Amino acid sequence: MRRLSLTPRPNWEQQAEAVGFTWRHADGRRYWDERAAYAFTLGEVEGHLEPATEALHKLCLELVEDAVKSDALMARLQIPETARDVVAASWTARDPSLYGRFDFFYDGDGPPKLYEYNADTPTSIYEAGVFQWLWLEDMIQQGALPEATDQFNSLHDQLAERFKAIFPNGGFVHFASDPDFVEDRQTVRFLEDMGRLAGLEPKFVPTTAIGLDADGRFVDQDNYIIGALFKLYPWEDMLREPYAANIAGSKTLFLEPPWKAVLSNKAMLPLLWERHPGHPNLLETYFDDDPKVERLGSSYARKPLFSREGANIELWKDGRKGRVLDQGYGAEGWIRQELKPPPKFGVNYPVVGSWVIGDQPAGVGVREDRSRVTRDRSRFIPHIIEV
Repeated sequence: MRRLSLTPRPNWEQQAEAVGFTWRHADGRRYWDERAAYAFTLGEVEGHLEPATEALHKLCLELVEDAVKSDALMARLQIPETARDVVAASWTARDPSLYGRFDFFYDGDGPPKLYEYNADTPTSIYEAGVFQWLWLEDMIQQGALPEATDQFNSLHDQLAERFKAIFPNGGFVHFASDPDFVEDRQTVRFLEDMGRLAGLEPKFVPTTAIGLDADGRFVDQDNYIIGALFKLYPWEDMLREPYAANIAGSKTLFLEPPWKAVLSNKAMLPLLWERHPGHPNLLETYFDDDPKVERLGSSYARKPLFSREGANIELWKDGRKGRVLDQGYGAEGWIRQELKPPPKFGVNYPVVGSWVIGDQPAGVGVREDRSRVTRDRSRFIPHIIEV
């Protein structure tokens, strides 16, 4: 694994606009950044990243199987008592999952290590699945990269196939997000397009426009019943909304399904470590109130169970805490994880996000920052497989 310095395509902004890539700057700073690329070998992809993704996906499903049978585990996972039957029923029915993204420490020299799992509402799927592939094709065509250069990226095709598998007869599917948040709306538009490729008829509904009819069914802004819904809204929030009591009787098929609540918070990390201590793809992790946290000493990462984009993550080194982006997370509890900062390439710290579609590894996207904590403004850097 190495970091390459490259010349951006002169017309990349126009190309981005033409294909609907709207979230490419954040607060005036680059989000998409093709001044660099991360190069992997085929051996690193096939020998490290793919096997780690497969192995961790399997361990996660085994954890769900245990958790839905245990009130004690559900409590540790901060799943509201009133919602536990919904989560368990979703797993028993094997409600289908569309995707997830494992965020790894990876430097090319050993097994990837799991920082966290974005199991419910992982954004960046558009830039990983589409725009970095278009970048690769252009770079090869321009002679800036060898013709045989490849990319670990089958996200586009696998997403379309996954939608077909979930909805083999096609049909009408709703897609929901905050319509005014550009990044989320871009992600959902892309998934709507994937649904169309799979023969679906997608309809967008703002999350705030979803209501209930007299029979307790969820309906859209035009009072059409929502039979199937992709929602870019986290389960930890949905299960605490006033309408949570209506989820069980709504008969709506949700993507992602309610059982993803087990995996979409950081409590799953100490539970995985407890079941598989020493696993090569896990970092040593404990609940903050577990006496075993003393094993980590005075250097560790302290993370809220529910937080997004690096918010409120504390990095402690020899008893001293680094700077924290405080956005008020932490009321539900904390974990402590072995301190393992991302590898450093010059002044940059990359984190490799490895995607799973259904049950299959499907590609990676790299986020990079000058901070050791990846945040919502961290840059997306394309990658290649070198020949």
